[in-house]
Amino acid sequence: MSKITAAITAVGAYVPEFILSNKVLETMVDTNDEWITSRTGIKERRILKDKDKGTSYLAIKAAENLIEKSGLNPAEIDCVLVATATPDMPVAATAVYVATQIGAVNAFAYDLQAACSSFLYGMSTASAYVETGRYKKVLLIGADKMSSIIDYTDRATCIIFGDGAGCVLFEPNHEGFGFQDEILRSDGIGREYLKIEAGGSILPASEETVANKQHYVFQDGKTVFKYAVSNMADISERIMQKNNLSNDDVDWLISHQANKRIIDATSQRMGLADEKVLVNIEKYGNTTSATLPLLLSDFEHKFKKGDNLIFASFGGGFTWGSIYLKWAYDKKQTN
Repeated sequence: MSKITAAITAVGAYVPEFILSNKVLETMVDTNDEWITSRTGIKERRILKDKDKGTSYLAIKAAENLIEKSGLNPAEIDCVLVATATPDMPVAATAVYVATQIGAVNAFAYDLQAACSSFLYGMSTASAYVETGRYKKVLLIGADKMSSIIDYTDRATCIIFGDGAGCVLFEPNHEGFGFQDEILRSDGIGREYLKIEAGGSILPASEETVANKQHYVFQDGKTVFKYAVSNMADISERIMQKNNLSNDDVDWLISHQANKRIIDATSQRMGLADEKVLVNIEKYGNTTSATLPLLLSDFEHKFKKGDNLIFASFGGGFTWGSIYLKWAYDKKQTN
């Protein structure tokens, strides 16, 4: 009996219609298009404007996109994981509601939170479930409504983040394609540099915390940038060395879309040509848990069966890592 590997067999995505461009941001905070573009690579981001809709709406839409494209029967899904830093509400897992709404009536579901590394960590979890032979269809969704936790008078954060969702289906593979290896890391030193201060068990919500804007994302940009550049580049180079991959062997870099300069530093350390580095940050900004699956959705047409993909991410906490995956299918061409 051949070894079971966990392969991505389908992808889906959803982004809201409303576009918040750099030009519009110029009217909201003291910034300009040239400054934002030169420092981040971002031109616009998508925002879910409906106040009655949360992260679950984005996740459901992305899952429905995957189901429609792949012809998947939702009742056959064994597990639904939602990687997110912005759940609909505390305690009640967003994934449970999403599973019910998409008709995954036989699945168990839960949320996974590791800031911007949530989807990457979710890939590790989903693939492990499949490789045990215990589950055959695991749906992993990365979704975040970052606009719900951003202060749009804070130019340090409001220029960076956007809303969106993407998802993948992991299934067993007996040809050696799919998940190959991982290096995952974390360091609690990052706890103070990228956070939401209030709303947790240490500092519960109060009139004072709301008045002090302590429920919005705070980021020490310079420190986070420094750690992200060094750690993402290092971990991506290390996974190549661990698996004896040269820059010619790597077909695509699937990097977290937080800052174009971080992506460039990572690809340069790996020695990759620009055409192997997939980027869509200019359209969506940093969608946190959704950046990696949105890349897969946008560039699915480029992937060929057997392609070597290196995933890399860095998030608050700090959390970071890299995953090596062999693509398992050729996309069917549609007219």
